[in-house]
Amino acid sequence: MKKIILAIHGGAGTILRSSLTTEKEQAYRSGLKGALDAAYTLMEKGGSSLDAVQKAVELLENCPLFNAGKGSVFTHEGRHEMDASIMDGSNLKAGAVTGIHTIKNPVLLARAVMDQSEHVLLSGSGAEDFAKQTGIVFEKEEYFFDQFRHDQLLEIRNTETTQLDHSEKKFGTVGAVALDLHGHIAAATSTGGMTNKRYGRIGDSPVIGAGTYANDATCAVSCTGHGEFFLRAVVAYDVSCLIEYKGYSLQQACETVVMDKLVKMGGEGGLIALTAKGELELVFNSEGMYRGFRDNQGNEMLAIYR
Repeated sequence: MKKIILAIHGGAGTILRSSLTTEKEQAYRSGLKGALDAAYTLMEKGGSSLDAVQKAVELLENCPLFNAGKGSVFTHEGRHEMDASIMDGSNLKAGAVTGIHTIKNPVLLARAVMDQSEHVLLSGSGAEDFAKQTGIVFEKEEYFFDQFRHDQLLEIRNTETTQLDHSEKKFGTVGAVALDLHGHIAAATSTGGMTNKRYGRIGDSPVIGAGTYANDATCAVSCTGHGEFFLRAVVAYDVSCLIEYKGYSLQQACETVVMDKLVKMGGEGGLIALTAKGELELVFNSEGMYRGFRDNQGNEMLAIYR
């Protein structure tokens, strides 16, 4: 039987049992499960891994608990700057957007960039002009307002501090990787960035090779962590390179990058990755990572803590 696998993440960081109420933990699990089940069902019916990662991330963007789409954190100016990317492992095509403000689902715009333009990465007002041409849905600023997120901003707005997501230091990014019935893999990632960020700061999530990568010959990867370190370490592509050029297994490659290379640099976070052979890794060097996977061998998991 051909394998189908879908894995998702909703961010990593200092996520402790003591910092989540039973109700909040259940809400996170419910959000993860809803995205996981819907995207997996799509592949079960013959859909592509590309469509599956898009669907999973789109649903996570619609959940205000996660720092992407509707749940995006506030910038210093009190707005939202969202990033997303998607990559098709069957042909190495990719699309990404950065610094967009009122797009309901950034991952859908990233997919449109891949499918309907000659480009890979569009930014800011130009990306939003392209969104209007391609019929992408916009929302008013109020749609993205969340009192908890706004309170986070008010706590640190008059400082030079940026905050990664929650006050418990969570790296708020969502992502998915998938393997479909046709043997193809794909990856997608989306984020609302850092609370109180300035100067149009961009992290790893929209950068192909840093936060997202997919190649049928090696692996599909979606990252979550302190973006500056993931950019400098070119994390997603580095995992792929260790497989391609050094013959590492997926497990060896992921652990080398996340548990050794990043740790030595001082970088915290994690990633989800899989191969076209059906190998799967969910690796993180932080206290926790919102994560889950499902396959057609009867395996399924949802987890938050280490």
